[in-house]
Amino acid sequence: MSRRVKKPLAKRGPDGARGKPARAGLGAKTGKPGAGKALAGKPGAGKPGGATPPRDAKPLRAGALSKTSRGEGTARPPRSGDKPIRFGAGPARPSRPPGEGRPRPAQPALVETRERPEAKPDAPLPTKVETVTVTADENGMRVDRFLEARFPGLSFSHIQRIVRKGELRVNGKRADSKDRLEEGQSVRIPPLKLDTPKLPGHLSEAEQKTLQTLKAMTLFEDADVLVLNKPAGLAVQGGSGTTRHIDQMLEVLRDAKGQKPRLVHRIDKETAGCLLVAKTRFAATALTGSFRHRSARKIYWALVAGVPKPKQGRISTYLAKDESEEDSIMRVAKHGDDGASHAVTYYAVVETSGQKLAWVSLKPVTGRTHQLRAHMAHIGHAIVGDPKYFNIENWQLPGGLQNRLHLLARRIVIPHPRGGVIDVSAPLPPHMLQSWNLLGLEHDRFDPIEHAPEE
Repeated sequence: MSRRVKKPLAKRGPDGARGKPARAGLGAKTGKPGAGKALAGKPGAGKPGGATPPRDAKPLRAGALSKTSRGEGTARPPRSGDKPIRFGAGPARPSRPPGEGRPRPAQPALVETRERPEAKPDAPLPTKVETVTVTADENGMRVDRFLEARFPGLSFSHIQRIVRKGELRVNGKRADSKDRLEEGQSVRIPPLKLDTPKLPGHLSEAEQKTLQTLKAMTLFEDADVLVLNKPAGLAVQGGSGTTRHIDQMLEVLRDAKGQKPRLVHRIDKETAGCLLVAKTRFAATALTGSFRHRSARKIYWALVAGVPKPKQGRISTYLAKDESEEDSIMRVAKHGDDGASHAVTYYAVVETSGQKLAWVSLKPVTGRTHQLRAHMAHIGHAIVGDPKYFNIENWQLPGGLQNRLHLLARRIVIPHPRGGVIDVSAPLPPHMLQSWNLLGLEHDRFDPIEHAPEE
């Protein structure tokens, strides 16, 4: 005899009608038994008058970030017991923009929002002494850049000469080429002589050779920016007894309007590696601003005596220049000393050769003269081959290594003036490559300085 099983009646809805009972298993995807197809996004499902709110929803705590605002909040302050972050252990945050290794394509759309009006680019050269007023667009410009912007075609040597002799005055006082001008200041300008633009077809044999040398040194180039791989031993700018230098070589790159590429930063004569050059006034302004606001990132490689301990660290001192008749040197000074400037460097040991030598990666936060060389000597691990700062007694240079400065401006990462990022690396110079090979150092190893802080 068959047995009838009574099925439970479905509950009545708000209108008195009975619905079909939910079939077992339809709610498996949501994790709630009995949740049927009717719950899939239809208003009024489960409760009259609206969608059922999730039962596990919790109110946000004060300071917590929602999914839509995550990334805009502030990080929690460190708590007692937190372990210090080692910047070589892994990417605590992006170490560089995506697309590393190659400059990003330019974005011309950004030009209108960032380019400054050029300050009288076609101003006639003064044939007698003139006094001009610094405009709002020229506020903050260096004296030498001010002259270059006002009078395209002036050579670097001509500008330095009139400034050094005191022929150029700011508010009646002598000025240095690195001094920055303020809006409203009066600048006394002596008679100037314009250099004749040199076209590629009119270059002498020596100038053609210089042009080829620059092309061979080029790591990256576009309409605005040039990155050179400066060899060790070649000066960036002229000085007493220096006849050949990068700034003088750039004369062969003057365009038809007389514009000459401009140095954006400088590296020591014996330091090899990345040197950034602006090919236009617009690029010079933008790149110089990136250095001023510390948007540029520079990484150096060095071979030092001994192995620094700890293997990763931060060096923070004040540096001041000691000048003598024969030479000048940077010394570690105290806060408040005359001419003392704060200097910060991060370092990380990449690889060692026993306990005698270490390959160190360096990231300078500030850009003081001889900063890396002075800082490594300060912590007792001077850079091999440094004629100014290596003073370790009874230290013998290992056989096969050249007694030359083992310091390379390895990489530069900086926003491109027209959008995107310039990211260029320089190879080891011949004398450093020889040392790396002799010591068995692998120059393609992971560089822990990548994740060092930026301040």
